Amino acid sequence: MARYKNYMLNREISWLHFNERVLQEARDETTPLLERLKFLGIFSNNRDEFFRVRVATLRRMLNVEKLDYKIKFSPREILDQLFQIVADQEKVFTQTYEEIVKLLAGENIFIINEEQLSESQEKFITTYFQHNVRPYLFPIMLDSLRDAASLKDSSLYLAVHLQSGSDPAKEDFAIIEVPASQRSRFLILPRENEKTYIMLLDDVIRYGLQYIFSIFGWDTFHAYTIKVTRDAELDIDNDVQKSFLEIISESIKQRETGMPVRFVYDNAIPQHFLKLIRKKLQLKEDDNQRGGGRYHNFKDFMGFPRVGSNKLVYPSTPPLPHKDLPLNKSIFDVIRQKDVMLHYPYQSFQYIVDLLREASIDPQVRSIKMTFYRAASDSNVMRALMNAAHNGKYVTVFLELQARFDEEANIYWAEALQKTGVKILPTIPGLKVHSKLILIRRKENMKNVYYANISTGNFNESTAKVYADDSLLTSNQDIAYDVYKVFQLFESRYFIPKFKELVVSPFNMRSFFIRKINREIRNAKAGKDAWIIIKLNSLVDKKVTRKLYEASNAGVKIKIIVRGICVLIPGIKGVSENIEAFSIVDKFLEHSRVYIFCNDNNNEYFTSSADWMQRNFDHRIEVAVPIYDKQIQKELMRMIQIQLKDNCKARIISKDNVNQYRRTEETPKIRSQAEIYKYFQKQEQMEE
Repeated sequence: MARYKNYMLNREISWLHFNERVLQEARDETTPLLERLKFLGIFSNNRDEFFRVRVATLRRMLNVEKLDYKIKFSPREILDQLFQIVADQEKVFTQTYEEIVKLLAGENIFIINEEQLSESQEKFITTYFQHNVRPYLFPIMLDSLRDAASLKDSSLYLAVHLQSGSDPAKEDFAIIEVPASQRSRFLILPRENEKTYIMLLDDVIRYGLQYIFSIFGWDTFHAYTIKVTRDAELDIDNDVQKSFLEIISESIKQRETGMPVRFVYDNAIPQHFLKLIRKKLQLKEDDNQRGGGRYHNFKDFMGFPRVGSNKLVYPSTPPLPHKDLPLNKSIFDVIRQKDVMLHYPYQSFQYIVDLLREASIDPQVRSIKMTFYRAASDSNVMRALMNAAHNGKYVTVFLELQARFDEEANIYWAEALQKTGVKILPTIPGLKVHSKLILIRRKENMKNVYYANISTGNFNESTAKVYADDSLLTSNQDIAYDVYKVFQLFESRYFIPKFKELVVSPFNMRSFFIRKINREIRNAKAGKDAWIIIKLNSLVDKKVTRKLYEASNAGVKIKIIVRGICVLIPGIKGVSENIEAFSIVDKFLEHSRVYIFCNDNNNEYFTSSADWMQRNFDHRIEVAVPIYDKQIQKELMRMIQIQLKDNCKARIISKDNVNQYRRTEETPKIRSQAEIYKYFQKQEQMEE
């Protein structure tokens, strides 16, 4: 196994390769124009998070590299490689944006700035600025700026250079936050000559600077965008006198003043002004600083307004009804007879809300237990649980307060649930709960009967519209009772139960899947059929990766569909010749985890909340569940096979080419997400 240790791609570099696939969707001419803009927004948002988390972590390593013998690589060398890749991607990003703007103009949609306004547009902008923007502007004069802590993490600012035409030597400088959280970043102007005009909020402010500063004698204004990105890792206080909710709340506030890890600015800014800003922000030379174009914070382009014809956006794919869950029939009655699997967003998440609503008023239901990692900001799931508590059900919720960037939302929901009588289970120190579980107990014939839902994705109505996930509904009492044991673990905190059906980390998940791989190795050596199909978000764990290399050398055929990070390198002679890996980036975010093992043609299927990463195996409570229902197995295999044939949105992961599209001439065009939608449409029609 030791000989495989050198065949691992750096995880941060692999992550940038993933984000490049997002950028490819923005460049893809077959992607509708407005969707291309949104992919630019997703790319930008991903990159911000990359700096806030991964780059910040490497920066921390720089400080301990010489002191910690466990660090086996050079953080400085990795950072240098990352910054070069980021710089190369930024050039492509800028070129792509400029191309899209030109193509939008061909559709009579124009993104204009403050210098391109007609007389009527100036009047409109003046009124809009005075009534809708100016109340949210609070300039800070540069001389009064204390340090970098004065600027919020990842917020957009205009650095304003103030001058007087009567005295060119006189100047001053100010910083203004662009209030994108209070006002849309995009303003649609009145149509003129059948043309649509859109103006960015930044430019609306540029136009209105005269109405803020002219009273002080300034009449010449130039504004340049700047942004600071900070270290987002929370330093958790261990004060035993504080509740964990208090500790997390205080840590979130500290995030706003975390160390800068990136500073970006408009290249057009005069050097003496830029020098003053750097000095005021106390930026160090090793803080990643980059000049760019006029606009930053492209994450806002995820909310670019829908304008123009329908061809500029993806065709509508409304969630389909599930063939086994008809209206006006008890969901309990259905899953008492057979397992049901929901596939989001092809099918509706509303079934989960319906299940909880039914449970909340069913006189036989005694209790509901549920885990949350990321909840929707406006959550009917939460309302259903509160309603259940109002109806006298015993409701217990484990709400992970350490879900990165969702801590504040989860604190809000924890407090709201507690007010209605829901029991909130305390966070487990050192472990995040990432499993997605519902357990409902009913009294049937004087006995406790359990119903469970085990999902690969969050119980979140918003993300369920765009994240592709699988969600098992079952009344299998062995599986459901194991879910009960997981909640026992949460409540007891120290008692580790034995599980009959579920595979639960951090206890045995890695070893379980390694045993499954070892069985395929033995079967291959015995001349039996041996193969593995893996679908997941990230493949990072080195022990499992080395085991997959061993399986490849034993003759096991391995196919991997991985959306994000993949440290495994397929196609290396003598190491991974029997491994193929693909990544699909398209309209929906591929989020499900499905693991299928040949088992000498007695196939075994598992779905899970866990990727194959060290953090998932060792530092999180995750769940994998076996899928026994033959119809569901058939569905999962059909979906996987469609994805393995994708020749439109699949990229090949290999040692030689990064993100090369998988193109095949001998087959028709197969865009897997569209084909999977058609597959479930046919199922629905067959039932009718």
